[in-house]
Amino acid sequence: MKARALALLARREGELLTRVAGAACSDRELPELAADIAVLVRAGTRFASCEVYVLDEDGRTLEWTGGDPRDGEPPDPVPFGEGVIGWCAGHSTPRAHGHGMCFPVATGSGTIAVIDVRTRGKEVCRDEDLELIRAITTLFAPVLCSARRLRSAREREHSAEEFAERAVEAQEAERGRLAREIHDGIAQRLASLGFHLSAALRALPEGEAFRQITVARELCELASAETRAAIGGLRPPVLDDLGLSAALAGLAREAGSRQPSLDVTVTVSGELDAPLPDHLQTALYRIAQEAVGNVLRHAGAAMVDLLLEYGPDRVSLAVEDDGRGFLPHLPRPGSYGLRGMAERAELLGGRVVLHSEPGEGTSVRAVLPI
Repeated sequence: MKARALALLARREGELLTRVAGAACSDRELPELAADIAVLVRAGTRFASCEVYVLDEDGRTLEWTGGDPRDGEPPDPVPFGEGVIGWCAGHSTPRAHGHGMCFPVATGSGTIAVIDVRTRGKEVCRDEDLELIRAITTLFAPVLCSARRLRSAREREHSAEEFAERAVEAQEAERGRLAREIHDGIAQRLASLGFHLSAALRALPEGEAFRQITVARELCELASAETRAAIGGLRPPVLDDLGLSAALAGLAREAGSRQPSLDVTVTVSGELDAPLPDHLQTALYRIAQEAVGNVLRHAGAAMVDLLLEYGPDRVSLAVEDDGRGFLPHLPRPGSYGLRGMAERAELLGGRVVLHSEPGEGTSVRAVLPI
């Protein structure tokens, strides 16, 4: 079938065969490939216009992807099986209409596209032109099939990226809501409680009641400090105001204040042509937050390094400590946090690599595609 099509093109015009071969062997994607087919049809025939409709992934509609729209605007999608173009696709059979003809582009699995050609005025379709279009549909069927699959894969990839971004945004919106509720509710109640406890201390003589209220006021102050830390951890304002690097520096300072013997450093290398998307900044910050929290809770480390590296198509964050380490394959406290880091990275198409040995410290490295 393909050999016959090539022989027909060779008889018609050598230059046309060269152009067809070049288009068929190119790495063009939809809709550019469909536009190339339309140009080739017009160049090799006397048809006034040529439009290419490609069947969508669901097999329900044929979408215009290239050619010469009759009214200057891309036509609406055509339901499969309806109208001349839909009938041609549904029956995998050419069909004439008042101004030209439709040709199916079919593979072993069925029709994947339709080429619609139209004549000038009342001109009649010439047999040699019809034969040429049949040859072109035969040659371009596998090429269009590959381009259609590639388009579907890119659309699925784009949908997955949008879903991941919305998921991160939803998580952060919920964290922001919790932060506001804690600030406006629990934090205000603790502040009021501390005020009344201080007033009670001033009114009481020293004794057992005075000592108990003193302890209660100290516990209230501790709860207030922990509440403020929780609010800051839920949504650090510096991440929105100054970006990821500044947020990591703030995280390092906070870790150093909680454990003064711990030396925390932040190193940033590489540059980006455009700002890192917000959902990637948030994900990396959360991973760093969890990793540093694990160091404070479990590692007994004297030093922890945060290494942020920007590449041309990815960004990586490593958190390395010189603590006691552990055997990663054995259950341990904090394993839920490690799993959460991995799931957060995987949601965005990345990965988290953990390396640790007893007495050798721990390294957590997250890599996310940009």
